[in-house]
Amino acid sequence: MRLHRNLVFTTIDALHAIFNEGEYADKVVARSLKKDKRWGSHDRKFVAETIYDLVRWKRLYAEIAEVKAPFDRDKLWRMFAVWAVLRGYPLPDWKYFEDTPQRKIKGRFDELSKVRKLRESIPDWMDEIGVQELGEEIWTKEIAAQNRLADVVLRVNTLKTTREKVRARLMDLNIVTEPIPNLPDGLILPERANVFLTDVFKEGWFEVQDGSSQLVAPLLDVKPGMKVVDACAGAGGKTLHLASLMENKGQIIAMDLYESKLKESKLRARRNGAHNIDYRVIDSTKVIKKLHEKADRVLIDAPCSGLGVLKRNPDSKWKLQPEFLDNIRKVQAEVLENYSKMVKPGGKLVYATCSILPSENQEQIKHFLSTETGKSFTFVKDVKVLAHESGFDGFYMALLERK
Repeated sequence: MRLHRNLVFTTIDALHAIFNEGEYADKVVARSLKKDKRWGSHDRKFVAETIYDLVRWKRLYAEIAEVKAPFDRDKLWRMFAVWAVLRGYPLPDWKYFEDTPQRKIKGRFDELSKVRKLRESIPDWMDEIGVQELGEEIWTKEIAAQNRLADVVLRVNTLKTTREKVRARLMDLNIVTEPIPNLPDGLILPERANVFLTDVFKEGWFEVQDGSSQLVAPLLDVKPGMKVVDACAGAGGKTLHLASLMENKGQIIAMDLYESKLKESKLRARRNGAHNIDYRVIDSTKVIKKLHEKADRVLIDAPCSGLGVLKRNPDSKWKLQPEFLDNIRKVQAEVLENYSKMVKPGGKLVYATCSILPSENQEQIKHFLSTETGKSFTFVKDVKVLAHESGFDGFYMALLERK
């Protein structure tokens, strides 16, 4: 187990881009993995996992290394040295590692790990709001779960195949999958693998979609032949799930503010063989008004803080600001107020977020039901998913019915 110079330098370059230039970790990692065509899977795995590790534990490692932002390259090397010592790598005799206090690093780690916000490597404000909304006990368990590596979870595309056939084809490629109880189309990988490179994926037999996310479309209770609106469709993960559940019959209107996301959704739909989807960019209020009382079902996968998916996006811990939360709660209330009007009498609405905060979830629903528009809806049920209980992402979904 030794450190290779070109892999470590790539990691330092990536951290510089993420911490100092505000780039998104997933994009930086994807770019870093293309740096040297001679790298094998072991090399690429080291680069990806090390970058994410250092992003995830940025605050803890910076405290141990006694460095503060902005992180110049000397500081990044000191943080990398902390990572290497704690991971048990022997430090090579490179100039960057001269005078690294190895025993002190381990002592500081033990000492700082007694404080939750340092142990879990999160900003003070995030720790405070977590305790405020969830209580000490649940927040302590939940933020620890949010720092674990996310599993690779697949959703089988039933428009093309079955779960058993996907398992068999992946097994032929030495990729082991296990069925997930209570998720009829779900498979989990006990060991990570790059499933995007397989022909099984390229032929549209499955999508990568977390277990919690797979609960949303079934809650909407869609049937073939219905008119369904996915009001915040994004890149289309839940749109595609709806198309499968509707057996390609009826109409799904996938809407989003961003045309680029809908373009990505179109590509995925083509691969999936989903052809009952229309795409509409929300470029004015007219787009929504035209659909007032026209939809049997409306899904509002609302913009949110993303505090339920930190394990998947560890850099958002450092990008998210408390004022964003205040703004996003206002946006959620507006979206519920405006988009709910597309549901026709007798129709159903699901409001969902990938947040664990009640202020973005059940409190938004409670507020909506007290408004003039909300009074025409009945609360049916809601589902709260916490990562420390489920092993999947933190999620919330509420089902409402229009009277």
